[in-house]
Amino acid sequence: MATGMTPDIRYCAQCGQPGSLDSFARFGDTLICPNCKDLYLQKLREGVAPVRPVFRYAGFWIRFVAVLIDGIILGVAGSAVQLMLTGGSFIPFMRVRPDAPPEEALAAMGAMMGSFALVMLINSVMAACYEAFFVSRIGATPGKMALGLRVVRPNGGAVSLGRAFGRYFAKWLSSFILCIGYIIAGFDSEKRGLHDMICDTRVVRADSMAVNPYARQV
Repeated sequence: MATGMTPDIRYCAQCGQPGSLDSFARFGDTLICPNCKDLYLQKLREGVAPVRPVFRYAGFWIRFVAVLIDGIILGVAGSAVQLMLTGGSFIPFMRVRPDAPPEEALAAMGAMMGSFALVMLINSVMAACYEAFFVSRIGATPGKMALGLRVVRPNGGAVSLGRAFGRYFAKWLSSFILCIGYIIAGFDSEKRGLHDMICDTRVVRADSMAVNPYARQV
């Protein structure tokens, strides 16, 4: 009978391929898959084996505060958009006479609901572009920058624009499952949320990258 337990997934420090923890060879803190083991041993003998980045990962609460800061920024921008698009949408609805035919009231309500749907769509697109732009170009959203955090790949490399977009939409999944996708960051050894696991990213303290010779590789 299946126990429902899943293997502890890790990634090879050489090729980046995922696998269960017990399938990797361990060299200090570095995990190497069976396919790369011989090549890595040869590099060790030659003294050219790459140093694995060592980061200080950002915990749940500091990331939560960063999300709040970004939420305030996006909330202000979203409110401005909503005011521009829906400021006058209530007027036709308020002008509907009590004795007006149902069709007139439904038309006014439909126009108002359409405006709200448009606002939601624009806000979603704006939030996706906000996160993707800052994460791919700077390495962190303004909220994370304010707290000295960065979003990186496991080797410390930059996150591509496509992956940054994917990470934003993967956050929806973390939210849809009662925010469990966020909560698990407090228990993971590398402080990964579900969206980090899906997109293979890490949120780290920016000051821990300053002493890391491989931290800015792409």
